[in-house]
Amino acid sequence: MGSAFRGALVASVVLGGLPTLASATNGYFSHGWGARSKAMAGVATALPQDGLAAATNPAGMAFVGEGFDIGVAFFHPSPRGYEANPDFAVDPATGFPTGPFVTPGDYDSDADWFLIPSFGYNRPLGERATIGVSIFGNGGMNTRYRDRAVWENFAAAPDQLAGVPGAGQIASPGGLLFLPTNPPQPVTDPSVPPPPAGNNANPGGYFTATTPTGVSLEQLFIEIPYTYRFAGGRQALGIAPVFAIQRFEAEGLEPFRGASVAPDRVTNNGEEWSYGAGLHLGWYGQVNERLALGASYRTRIYMTDFDDYEGLFAGGGEFDIPAMLNLGLSYRPWRDLTLAFDYQRIFYGDIDAIANSNARDISACFAPGTKPSYCLGGDNGVGFGWETMDVFKFGVRYDVDERLSLMGGVSYNSDFTDGSMALFNILTPATVRWHLTLGASYQASDRDRFTLAVSYMPEEQLDGANPSITQDQTGSLYMQQLDIEIAWSRRF
Repeated sequence: MGSAFRGALVASVVLGGLPTLASATNGYFSHGWGARSKAMAGVATALPQDGLAAATNPAGMAFVGEGFDIGVAFFHPSPRGYEANPDFAVDPATGFPTGPFVTPGDYDSDADWFLIPSFGYNRPLGERATIGVSIFGNGGMNTRYRDRAVWENFAAAPDQLAGVPGAGQIASPGGLLFLPTNPPQPVTDPSVPPPPAGNNANPGGYFTATTPTGVSLEQLFIEIPYTYRFAGGRQALGIAPVFAIQRFEAEGLEPFRGASVAPDRVTNNGEEWSYGAGLHLGWYGQVNERLALGASYRTRIYMTDFDDYEGLFAGGGEFDIPAMLNLGLSYRPWRDLTLAFDYQRIFYGDIDAIANSNARDISACFAPGTKPSYCLGGDNGVGFGWETMDVFKFGVRYDVDERLSLMGGVSYNSDFTDGSMALFNILTPATVRWHLTLGASYQASDRDRFTLAVSYMPEEQLDGANPSITQDQTGSLYMQQLDIEIAWSRRF
């Protein structure tokens, strides 16, 4: 037992050191954790099946036995991106755009394959208690647009005189931005002396958008669940401290420096790390031989700030991880058939950096002087407009015999935002709503089981406009996903 436990701890440390990459299906939360759960659309609140059950309901670890589970997923969130329509507003007299716009066309993100490891271990402590460890990941605000700068029309040309549009340019309202035609025309005359101090709209190209454009958010969680069984061993309570690590990077957002309270902390500052902790509580109960119920709540995870991006996220770089509620039941109408249902609520709406609206006029943020609190990075800074999400999951498992089980499921989640927030979410096109899953699990020996889970998320599209940023121009976010996971479980 001792050597097995030490081996599990070593494996947990190794896996914990790996970068956990994008797995965005329900917003930027995975649709499930553990291969057998993912094969059944993520149900696990009242159906614990492996050492990753703690990610959904720590109380379930009381019923998975002693052993470890190792999984690796191949995640393919593609195609994903944004389509900008050619309907931006123009001045009828000049034919020039009357404000910022995204150059019409398709913006497809690359970097499309991600490798995601996971690990779980559980050990009994006497007849009633267990302790374990579960390591898993989230992610999904991962985009990388290489072909052209998404925000290329949002800033003056380098070293452009403020208030003096150059050739092929027209001043935006207030004369703060200069919108080049496509392609941009040269605006600097070598015979003209350098702009006087304070009259340079874009010194050295400081606000000029670059490629690639995108963001990357990766999260690693380590839960240490402790469970205690009671009521004749048919019920259990679970508690798990949760430790989290985040890694974030943003690129190509230079034009938004002008609207930030900390312009040097908006973009292109490399990788930044954040650390924090929370608590996960759960209950699981076997009502009878056929019916089981479960419930869990994971608190908000309070994270250290992203200091290098304090000019991008509301509250000066705050980016906590939202709380999560799970309610579930499983029912066995026959001995070889199990049906399970989960309801999940993810409280994105409580995290300002994610939830604050970007459908507001931020023109005052580009003016010199003290900036309003709703500017980027301010106490009430604009965000991505995400809403608290409801997820409904249904899974089925058919045990063909003592060795082979076949699984499937479907889940559906509410919209992550509305069309008025679509533009800023070019960076985070989390449009997926349906999840269709299949899988199989085979008991290869008395101790070893292997599982395959395949999850397909059909392409979903979110249409809209953001009048406060691009006026009349419309566009569409889109994303499709494929997730394939293989896992090995060993029981002692």
